[in-house]
Amino acid sequence: MDDDARPDDDVPGVLRRRVSDRESRRANRRWWDADADNYQAEHGGFLGEVDFVWCPEGLREADAQLLGRLPGRRVLELGCGAAAAARWLATQGARPVGLDLSAGMLRHAALAATTSGVRVPLVQADALALPFGSGTFDIVCTAFGAIPFVADSAAALREVFRVLRPGGRWVFSVTHPMRWIFLDDPGEGGLTATHSYFDRRPYVEQDAAGVPSYVEQHRTLGDRVREIVGAGFVLRDVLEPEWPTGHEQIWGQWSPLRGQLFPGTAIFVCDKPDSMSV
Repeated sequence: MDDDARPDDDVPGVLRRRVSDRESRRANRRWWDADADNYQAEHGGFLGEVDFVWCPEGLREADAQLLGRLPGRRVLELGCGAAAAARWLATQGARPVGLDLSAGMLRHAALAATTSGVRVPLVQADALALPFGSGTFDIVCTAFGAIPFVADSAAALREVFRVLRPGGRWVFSVTHPMRWIFLDDPGEGGLTATHSYFDRRPYVEQDAAGVPSYVEQHRTLGDRVREIVGAGFVLRDVLEPEWPTGHEQIWGQWSPLRGQLFPGTAIFVCDKPDSMSV
């Protein structure tokens, strides 16, 4: 065990420890490839085949309209998973592309295109090396994709900035930073502050040999703002969706119990400055 590692949630093989960028990429690609079937079986019904759901609280783009006008817009869904959001964007007249690191998740995206009849271009690539020219897209968006899983999220935001046209929009949702204070528990055990908010070591699941199999990164709210501004964006809004009355579905650590007390999701709405105003 690393000198700075500490057990997390009292679960064997789960730690908070530093990992390299290479370890993080390798672990998460393998994880999502292996877990794609289970993930879709558990969450596919909630996410839908042709829908854009921002978070476990159930906020939909159809209601929130965070992306602005869609007809004719070139949109990149970053970390698209099964690409339900990209397909929904296509039904709104946008010109979306779905991108993900995981072949397993893109396999589900291709299957859903067949069953739904809504097809969008799919690309397998790394968020830190987007295979598009500068200024290609009008909008880039992701609901819990890519950003929480890359060690250098500041570099990922710089890549998003590069592929956006001047005046373009960048919107992304992640686990609310304050959730990292608590255990990953949807019940009463998840109501007690346990971890330091300022401990930025990632959550790591690893095998018996100590090889990471899943890595998720923590940033404070201030860290996120500095990454956004540092990449060149203007931060327009931060949404913290409230838990809706009557919504009883548990998703991992998200639950009605916790959702009524503190936020589980943060959504950042950003614009790339228009060249005329720089």
